Amino acid sequence: MPSKPSPFDLMNSSALARITSPKTNKKNLGDAYLKFHLGQQTSAVLSMSQAQEVFVLPIGRLTPMPNMPPYVMGLQNRRSKVLWVIDLAKMLGLPGVEVNVQHYNSVIINNGSVSLLLIVQSVEGVVRLTPESIQPPLGQVSSGLVPYLRGCVFFEQEILLALDAEAIMRSPLLHNT
Repeated sequence: MPSKPSPFDLMNSSALARITSPKTNKKNLGDAYLKFHLGQQTSAVLSMSQAQEVFVLPIGRLTPMPNMPPYVMGLQNRRSKVLWVIDLAKMLGLPGVEVNVQHYNSVIINNGSVSLLLIVQSVEGVVRLTPESIQPPLGQVSSGLVPYLRGCVFFEQEILLALDAEAIMRSPLLHNT
């Protein structure tokens, strides 16, 4: 009685090559960026090389710290590391996240030695952007945002702020508190 073939027996090397070879369509071109919303009208991206982790933070897991600027929400222990929790929109001079919620959408950024937990309104997913699609932000955004930007991107009928995680972590706003 012949044995039932496994799915791997049915694949030949040419079929495997067709499955694993990258297609050259526009969606696969460019670097990976995490897309998220800072508010109702403001979308942004961060390079996936700078985004370490995305997760939902229950409000009860956040430890508020007294006498801090309004954009510093407190501390959070994550994977045996204590991280500062920052309302990114508020730090950038935009309206902050809602405070009457059960949880926050959070993104941990890392530059190799320092990690920071950023609170954002919502996380949409990963998009691919080519370096030439990131344009200088001149005249498109407020001057207060410019130090934290790599540029702006017109992507699927909206303008995205291409943020620089390294510039956010070096911000004088975070080092003078």
